[in-house]
Amino acid sequence: MLKVTTKDPLHYDGHLLVYFAQKKGDKKLICNAKEVEKALRQPMKAGDFIGEKGQTFLFYPQQCAKGEGGVFKAKRVLVVGLGEFEGDVASCREEFRLAAGTAVTTARSLQARDALTVLPGFLKFSALGVAECVAEGLILGNYRFSKYKKENGSNENGKPLTKLTIHAGGFTNTQVEKGVALGRASALAGCAARDMANEPGNGWTPQRFADFGKKIAHNSDLKCRVLEKSDMKKLGMGGLISVNQGSALPPKLVILEYISGKKNPTLMFVGKGLTFDSGGISLKPSPGMEEMKYDMCGGAAVISAMQIVAKEKPGDVNVVALIPATDNMSGSAATRPGDIITHYNGVTSEVVNTDAEGRLILADALSYGVEKYSPDIVIDLATLTGAVIFGLGHHRTGLLSNNDELVTRIMDAGDDAGEPLWRLPLGPEYTKQLKSEVADLKNIGGKPAGTITAAAYLEHFIGKTPWAHLDIAGTAWNFTEKSYIPKGPSGIGVRTIANLIRNWYPLKKTSKG
Repeated sequence: MLKVTTKDPLHYDGHLLVYFAQKKGDKKLICNAKEVEKALRQPMKAGDFIGEKGQTFLFYPQQCAKGEGGVFKAKRVLVVGLGEFEGDVASCREEFRLAAGTAVTTARSLQARDALTVLPGFLKFSALGVAECVAEGLILGNYRFSKYKKENGSNENGKPLTKLTIHAGGFTNTQVEKGVALGRASALAGCAARDMANEPGNGWTPQRFADFGKKIAHNSDLKCRVLEKSDMKKLGMGGLISVNQGSALPPKLVILEYISGKKNPTLMFVGKGLTFDSGGISLKPSPGMEEMKYDMCGGAAVISAMQIVAKEKPGDVNVVALIPATDNMSGSAATRPGDIITHYNGVTSEVVNTDAEGRLILADALSYGVEKYSPDIVIDLATLTGAVIFGLGHHRTGLLSNNDELVTRIMDAGDDAGEPLWRLPLGPEYTKQLKSEVADLKNIGGKPAGTITAAAYLEHFIGKTPWAHLDIAGTAWNFTEKSYIPKGPSGIGVRTIANLIRNWYPLKKTSKG
């Protein structure tokens, strides 16, 4: 789908040739090709294109004189502005993604079938980083979910391009190849997570999570185990069993293991795989309930990230992923408000609200995973609370943790991926809100600080392991509008996890939050 070429862009005769232009003051633009710079002189004088971020200029070489851009064989040439291109590394990486996303969405609107993108090799920036981010922007921006649509007519967004190609543009080809490989792997995994989320509740079931896990483990160094309902009962996973009681479909706990060496650190990721959430007996309001098919985005992110691990085979870390999967329905055997359950680690919980189900299934997966794998760190991702949207909107993921250094690592990884996070506090004052008169805990702490009390619940199931909770309810869908992020599910979390794994080194021993 995305390849690197060394062919001279002047000889490219495809549908769309893409260049990037850097703004230098008010009177100058820098681009890879002098022919493009010449073609931009008049538009710049007229104020039609000044190279601002996201600004585009399109011309048709066949209509230009040779000295004004007519030397190109491509049917169209698109120039995307980068602005002054200033800021920290993470900001610059995001600008490359946005510019690439703008290029590919413009190509789709033009009904182009292929495009060649020339990297801005004139910039003093890592060739690997530029190639990685442009590759991500192109693939993620080209995404479209049309499995259930009958393609018989025009589409306002245009069909995805069938062929995307990158030219080094003056950068070192070997570094560009490496960067494109990284970006391609991350972006395709992000698209896989989007596909899962876009599937309806009757399309993506717990069994589909199990099937996907087995698929990526097949012919790879990953091992896939699936715990069935009978296994959960034997193990005492009362949270998963409780949430599943009203469903016609059995639950699954999908476990993927990648072990590179016994002495290597083990990173554990847990993703909420709630394939549809009706709220159970504490029924959700009807308006907007169709969006509850997205309640499995945490599980989608975690299992899709393992697709990257299977491909890249990191040699210095072990990676374990657990996806507790079920739906939450109100059948005749459904858990009732006031029922008491016992989690895997023996902690009892009074289920005050059956719509606070995510923490119940995560609690079993967390306590089981921590006991079995003794991970060096554990991170869970979940569309857990609507409260996080009130606090952070759809722009940042909520982050809560017991370890300061882990927080810094995650936030850096998120910034580099264009998936920003914001840390919220934890403390005994919030845990008090979960006090039950009849059990060890109750599963909600009231409306105040709802995101924090949900994390405080999970904190009872990780022991002393460095742990972080990512509440992606506000970012898993309807994420900040970007050129490479479509409406609907964003695939959030996949590239943050990938960055963490790729750059992991041991935590310091004293960094408790």
